[in-house]
Parts: sequence; structure tokens; C-alpha cells
Amino acid sequence: MAMISSEIFPICTYLPAKSLYRFKAVGKGFCNLLKEPFFLVNHVHNSLKRDDTCFFLQLERPCNEEVRLHPLPSQQGSGVPRDVLQFLSKSSQILASTKGLILCRATDKTPHEFYVCNPATKSRLPISLPTHDENLNAHVVIMLLECYDEFDDYMMVHFETPANWSSDYACKILKSREGLWKAMEKGFCAGGRNMKFNMPVHDNGVIHFISDCGSYITKGSPYFEPYIMSYNLKNGTSTMLKLSKSARKSSSDEKCDMSIFKWGKVSMASSSICLVRLKRSTFKVWILKDYKTSKWRRIMKVKAKEMGLKEKYPTITGFTVMNGELLIFATEQYIYSCGLTGENYMKIEEICGNKCKYYVSLTPYIDTLRPCGLGATPLPC
Repeated sequence: MAMISSEIFPICTYLPAKSLYRFKAVGKGFCNLLKEPFFLVNHVHNSLKRDDTCFFLQLERPCNEEVRLHPLPSQQGSGVPRDVLQFLSKSSQILASTKGLILCRATDKTPHEFYVCNPATKSRLPISLPTHDENLNAHVVIMLLECYDEFDDYMMVHFETPANWSSDYACKILKSREGLWKAMEKGFCAGGRNMKFNMPVHDNGVIHFISDCGSYITKGSPYFEPYIMSYNLKNGTSTMLKLSKSARKSSSDEKCDMSIFKWGKVSMASSSICLVRLKRSTFKVWILKDYKTSKWRRIMKVKAKEMGLKEKYPTITGFTVMNGELLIFATEQYIYSCGLTGENYMKIEEICGNKCKYYVSLTPYIDTLRPCGLGATPLPC
């Protein structure tokens, strides 16, 4: 530790994990630095203030296809060791990511096993689900708590599909420091539609899910049109949040795909919800302006064929919003970005080719030294 000057130390706490591991070749000072608890605390604390720098690309449904990592436009220095990507490609599906940690489901095990992994440090922590039910419809979501001053503070939320469709989803919460699943007194009321559990938006202790857009609900039902349902992780209250009238119009259609994402960069004091609708290769994007009144503002409408892409008639196979400013979307051949704010508004950039071709999953990521928690072991790669 003494070999690292007081001037260099603060700078190092802001560097990505990839750069820090490269500096290990400089001398023992850097090797010891990565083991110092005080340095790790500062590095993790600073990483929580940074936006994601890259994303994982994989098929939505696991089939031992290659997992790839690509940087966002104008981002450099982040990465994942090649042997870790090979390990994930052969054995795992990435379900979620949060500031250097990813939640994975082992695809080479029956029944399915889950684990939290830090690809940069090549460590993982197995997660035991709070149920022995092998129901494949059970859902697991990982997210950060709001108090970012904790060293390894993250939480997992487990929703179990009810046996009766009209019942609530039983909810249990696992906090990383406690290591025990705790059941919520109230379950999650999802309403009459199926929810898209793979894209939660967590803000101020409340988790939000958007429903699907299928046409299986009878007209006149309060659940006829798609909606957002929130779940308060403090008191277990479920509350419906309406979408804008223009977003709901003609949305009960199998060809309509709507998703929600967190809106706002990490550096911003406040955040909101971003709604993206894709129908007939046309993107529409709204921002939630007033939570209490469900007031939305549309910020973009554009047809894919008018975006100047390489394909004349592009087919969209996946999309997400990263860092509250970039729409990342895949076609059968390429991955593109589209700016949603400021000087980059409607700026289209080609990021990479799409070897997956078909329906893909795009998971934001930033490499940090964040620990998985007590009991973590090295990755077998």
C-alpha cells in the first residue's frame, strides 16, 4: 500500500476494474492495492456513481450460444476476461446486472441454479431459492437498495407464480448482508395480465413491472389495456400506474411490444420511467413526467426504415434503454444506438454486428471490483 502515492490513490478508485488489473504488472504496490479493504470500499462507492459502459449480448432463450460484450459509443476501457465470456456462453444465461454484478441462471444444471457473479474479479456466489418448487415460471430479480453507502449492499426479490391465476405473487426478499430470505406479509397483485418480470424498474424502494399486450382480456375489464403495476418493497402495497392514452391506443395486439426502463443518468438528482413501444417497426418513446397523475410526455416517434440503417427493411429483434439517454436496439444483422437527449438526440450509430440474429437480450454492464458477498468462490474457468 505504501508504494501507491496519496496523489495516485484517489485516481485509482475511479478506474474501471479492467484497467486496475492491467496495472498489476507495474509492481507489488498495485497488486496489494486491489486487496486493501479501504481501497475496495472507495472504488465500489465511486463505481455506483458511474453510468454503464457496455452491454452483454445474448439470445433471449439460452441455447449455449456465444455471450458477447460490446462497449457503448464513445466508451473505452471496460471489459470482461475472455475465459469468463466462454464460461458464461457454455453454462449460463445472464438475467440482470447491477453495477458490476450479474445475476445468472445455470443452463447446464437441472433443476436450474442461480448465482451472483462478478465477471471482472472472476468470483460468484450461489443463490439458494426460498422454495423447492421446480416451477420454471418462478421469477427472480436482482437490484440495488437505495442506500449506496453500504459496501456490498444489493438485494434479490423472488416472486413465485401463484397456483391460482387470481391470487397474488408471494414475495420474498434477500439482502446480501443478512443472507436470509424474508417473506413479505403482502404479495404482489399483478392484475389480470401477465407481467414482464425480466425488466423491472426500481426507484426509491418501489419496483415497477409492465404488463404484456396480448388480446386475451375482455373489453370492459380494468385490465383490458396494458399497464404498469408497482410493488412497494417497504409495505407490500401494489398500485396500478396507467400508460399514456396514445401508448394504450391499439396496443392490445400481439405485434405490439412495450417495455419500461429507468430514465435519468446516475449523476442526476431525480429519476423517472421511460416507456418504449415498438409496433410495425415504429419506435415511440415516452417519459413519465408526473407519477401521481400518470402524466407522460412523448419524446420520440420514428420508423426503423427512416433511421438510415444499413438494412432497407430492418426487423427489430430486441431493444433497451441504457443510462437514461440511449436507445440500444438490434436488427437481424446489426446493433445500433439512438440518442434520446441533448445534442445526441436521434443520432444513430452502428455499434457492432449481430451474430445472434434472432430475438436477443441486451444487458447493461460496468466492470467494478464489487464483491458478490460472503461465501463467494472463484469461477471455474
